[in-house]
Amino acid sequence: MSKETIQTADDVLKMLDTLLKEQSRFEWNQFYTDRNKKIPFFKNAPDENLVEYFANKTISQGHVLELGCGPGRNAIFLAEKGCTVDAVDSSSEAIQWGKERTMERNLSINFIEENIFELPQESTKYDFIYDSGCFHHIAPHRRMNYLNLLNQMLKPDGYFALTCFVEGGNLGGSSMTDYDVYRERSLRGGLGFTKEKLMKIFADFQMIEIRKMRNVEEQEPVFGVSDLWAGLFKKKG
Repeated sequence: MSKETIQTADDVLKMLDTLLKEQSRFEWNQFYTDRNKKIPFFKNAPDENLVEYFANKTISQGHVLELGCGPGRNAIFLAEKGCTVDAVDSSSEAIQWGKERTMERNLSINFIEENIFELPQESTKYDFIYDSGCFHHIAPHRRMNYLNLLNQMLKPDGYFALTCFVEGGNLGGSSMTDYDVYRERSLRGGLGFTKEKLMKIFADFQMIEIRKMRNVEEQEPVFGVSDLWAGLFKKKG
């Protein structure tokens, strides 16, 4: 039987993944190969909102999953705060960079090179799930998978937080509709969101806050740009 035969709902999802990937020339391993590029989030510093969650004691030590960890800057902060951290990214280059940074600080982080939708979904495992810039690269047809992952892997009363593109922001944040993604077979570099759309997507969670990240100077020991939303939610117990 042809591998392009559709028999199940999962086959439809994989077909849509393939259509979008065929149209895109972007490759994450190439993106992370040149570590000296002037990319703001290449700085080895945690997100300012994540630091704030620990400073105000909303989030504390626990078992954490980071989705799309990149070179590990937030995972490192979480480990330094005493968390047990599983950090996932599909890029081998990003994972290797993260491991090197972690060794330099003599920390222990479980880096996993994998598509987040291929993770074994162990029930109610994590106290906190964090996503810094992964969600806006997820196509609409995978959004339900994303929500299922959160619901399956977060403990009751566990927290979920993300940063994602503001619609029409300077860093990116396409204002295209979900339908446009498939008309054009492109995410245009990443989808942008409004506060109202994020509230609707994550309506099954208790919203703690959705705000724009604070702009920070390069010399500050945190990362922050106001073209990204910072959202914090709680799984209803």
